Parts: sequence; C-alpha cells; structure tokens
Amino acid sequence: MASIFCQPLQAKKLYKYKDKQGLWHYSDKPPETKQAVEIRQLKAANKRYIWLEKTADKHKPEYFVINNYQTPIEIEISLIQPKNIVAKPALPTRFIVQPGRSGILFQMSAIEKHKSWSYSLSYRYILGSPLAVQDPDAVYLPPFAKANSFPVSQAFNGKFSHTDQQNKYAVDLVMPVNTPIYAARAGIVIEVNNDFFRGGTKQAYKTRANSIRILHEDGSMAVYAHLALETAQVYTGLKVYEGQLIGYSGNTGFSSGPHLHFAVQVNKGMELISIPFQFTEANGTIAKPVAGSFLTN
Repeated sequence: MASIFCQPLQAKKLYKYKDKQGLWHYSDKPPETKQAVEIRQLKAANKRYIWLEKTADKHKPEYFVINNYQTPIEIEISLIQPKNIVAKPALPTRFIVQPGRSGILFQMSAIEKHKSWSYSLSYRYILGSPLAVQDPDAVYLPPFAKANSFPVSQAFNGKFSHTDQQNKYAVDLVMPVNTPIYAARAGIVIEVNNDFFRGGTKQAYKTRANSIRILHEDGSMAVYAHLALETAQVYTGLKVYEGQLIGYSGNTGFSSGPHLHFAVQVNKGMELISIPFQFTEANGTIAKPVAGSFLTN
C-alpha cells in the first residue's frame, strides 16, 4: 500500500436543486427542500494555519507569527532580495513557536536611514518541537477494535512507498473501507483532513489523503492516513484517550487499495521523520510489525 503525509486542506459540497417553479438553485449548505437535491463534492483548498504578521511601525517593523495549530511548530524565516535593509537577529533564523501568537521574533530596519530600502520574506515550517524525544516506554495499541486482526501489507522500510524519512517506519494495515479506527495512544488532535474523496497511485494523489494527526505527551505525533470521506469523529484541539474512536478507514490519497497507514513522527532538523515503535496487543504481547504477518487486538 502506498502512503504519504499531506498538509491540511478542506473542501465543500455544492448542492443543486430545482424549486417548485423549475428554477435551479445552488448552495454550499444543505437546502431545506423536499425537491431532489444533487450533491457534488468540490475540490479541496488549502487551509491557512500559519502566517507572518508585522507591527505598524513603518521605519522599524517587527514581526511575529500566528500559529493556529494545537502544537508547537518550528519555522525558518529567510530574507529575500534585501536592499539597504538589515534584520535583527540576522536571517535566515529558525524559531520555535507555541500555539497562538508568538512574541516579537525579529525587527527590520534600514542600514542607511535616508536611502530607500526594500525586501521580501519567505518562510517554511514543520509541525512539532525539534526538542521532542519519544518516551521509550510509550505503549501503542493496535488502532482498531478488539477481537480483530488485520494483515500488514507494508511495514518498516517497505519497498513500495516507505522509503523516505517521513514514512520509513510506517505500517500499512489492509482493511475494508469504513473499518472503525481507534487512537493507538492518548493525545491532542492537532490536524484533521476529512474532505478528500478519491484515491489511486497517480502522483496527483500524493497530498490528498484524509488523515488525523495526534500529538502525544512526549511531543511525538501519530498519523492515521487514507481515511474515508467525512468520517472523522474528532476535531482539532480535542483530547483523546487511547482506544477512542477517531474515524474510519478508507482508500483516499496515494493508495493502491483500502488500508490504514499508521506512523509515529517527530520534527528533526526542519523535517518530519518517522521513528520506530511497537504495538502492544490485547494479551500484552509486544508486536513488531512485519510485512505478511497479522496484527491482532
């Protein structure tokens, strides 16, 4: 099974129907009508979670970041095409930003005050604190209901799609669409992608998987991907306990068949990397995922 992490996106439905006079109506909200309604799923669009803001001082603008994630981020800010301008501290620089509004991160000012100046800024960010260290005693339950067993189609270092750092230590579990998915470990929901409705092995699907990301107490993050359309049972900011229903499996995004993609990730060097973990089965047995084996709960 193929898997890849995607950035948060959202989509809407378009409702099309005729009124009693035979006139067509279009709405992005479910209409209150007894007439037949045609529903179309629209393409997803990027949500905005992080942005750079500045103060009103025209001569020495100061910059801060708005972080709408429920987790710290690491952001790298760079100065582009500077003309008679200096940043304090010098850019590029990386900052760790907690949820909400940051303090002032840097200030811009002219080198020669009586001459014109210009510049542009660019930034990139990664979810999670770079200081996070996985708890070596952390327990991960199989992410499905008890008394069930599912085959592992791809495990650590899977040759089909677990070849990059983000997915190297991921596990793919083959299961029918709409299989209930449960939290493998307690944490806070920091990201929900819920609006994608297609899947396949074309490159265009690589960033179009429904997924849920949960932040753990130690700063690591679990990713549950390829979920079914609009079946998420959680929302960002929600605290979940281990074994809590969070969604339903699907076949969205870059996928060669219905399955659940599960990985534990941390931010290292402005890059999300997957890290090894082990499942603890219902009988207390430690299960290291192996392709071709079955995971039991």
